[in-house]
Amino acid sequence: MNAALAGLAELTPALAQAPAPGQAPAQTNVVARARSIGAEIAARHAADVDRDGRFPSEAFDTLRAEKLLGVMIPVELGGGGASLFDVAAACHALARGCAATGMIYAMHQIQIACLVNHGDNGWHRGLMERIAAGQLLLGSATTEAETGGDIRNSVCAVKSTPGAEGDRFTLAKNASVISYGDQSDVILVTARRNPDAPSSDQVLVVVTKDDYRLEKTSRWDAMGMRGTCSDGYRLEAAGVIDQILPLSYADLSARTMLPVTHILWSSTWLGIAADAVSRARAYVRSEAKRKPGTTPASAVRLAEATAKLQQMKAVILAAIRQYELACGSPERLTSLSFATAMGTLKVTTSELVREVVEAAIRTCGLAGYRNDTPYSLGRHLRDAHSAALMIGNDRIMSHISTQLLVQRDGSGAFE
Repeated sequence: MNAALAGLAELTPALAQAPAPGQAPAQTNVVARARSIGAEIAARHAADVDRDGRFPSEAFDTLRAEKLLGVMIPVELGGGGASLFDVAAACHALARGCAATGMIYAMHQIQIACLVNHGDNGWHRGLMERIAAGQLLLGSATTEAETGGDIRNSVCAVKSTPGAEGDRFTLAKNASVISYGDQSDVILVTARRNPDAPSSDQVLVVVTKDDYRLEKTSRWDAMGMRGTCSDGYRLEAAGVIDQILPLSYADLSARTMLPVTHILWSSTWLGIAADAVSRARAYVRSEAKRKPGTTPASAVRLAEATAKLQQMKAVILAAIRQYELACGSPERLTSLSFATAMGTLKVTTSELVREVVEAAIRTCGLAGYRNDTPYSLGRHLRDAHSAALMIGNDRIMSHISTQLLVQRDGSGAFE
């Protein structure tokens, strides 16, 4: 390989390899174990998970065995006490092997973060202990068929009823999507606070498998992210009032759900992009070996893909840092400038992942376009196209444009 190509050959270390300030050895081990599972288990089964649209059971059996489902739960409750950085790096590592595995892991940890940050009573702490001990899988039900995917409004409502052992609740939700609903052990459900509340006055209700019943109403047969098994369900649940997280969903979303979602989704998309660039790099190397002394024409496309990949990584690391600085300050977490930053993170990375994969395909040419080569990128492209649709970018940008009208300073200054 000549000197010109050598400058392109080594990609700057990916998110999973970047050091976090104050990172403990045990936490680093979380990333190492996720990287091993992504490369050895998730990648091995990624093709048939995609082809058959099935849950990536092999990867999640191993994640359970490695105690990686409860890593964000505090140590005193039996978890690993891992940071958001560690979990983001784990999502990245898993998605390099199988995008659906990385995305399911991300969605699970988003729900864990909501419990950890806002579950302040004995019932929630007891559930976190059960999750850590039994490595339970958490899902969410935030969309409803009646609201057209608008997660900040609900038709479903909590109905309270007095009981001999304390107040209880019931709810029924026509959920247009519950990803991996059949495999979930716990589901966090959005609903109106009571039947008389407006649609935007929501709470988040935590229900376990013993509390709810699911009736499948639609099946997930999509272009990409097929292994997430995002079927539609009618969900009926009943439980005790203590299962409802006390903070309003609007505040909970601003402080935890929205930023953690966009950071972990983006980290997953970074994993897809990183694997695409890795395949493109391998292709360029093979071309250079075939014609010693020349720089393959496709090397320019590899440089383009690498630059966009580094841009993705930079904005994700900046968002994690911004979230860490804001944590502990409800005023910062609920500010319009913070919401704008987290919204634009999602839009930026969801567009970049597609651009990176497309540049990688153009690097590999027909070898990347075909499904029967080591450089095949068809699955990566299909998975990448889901990114802009998971909470539609147009919806997010419309919301941001409204925020900018009342925001005092949108200049992007350091805070």
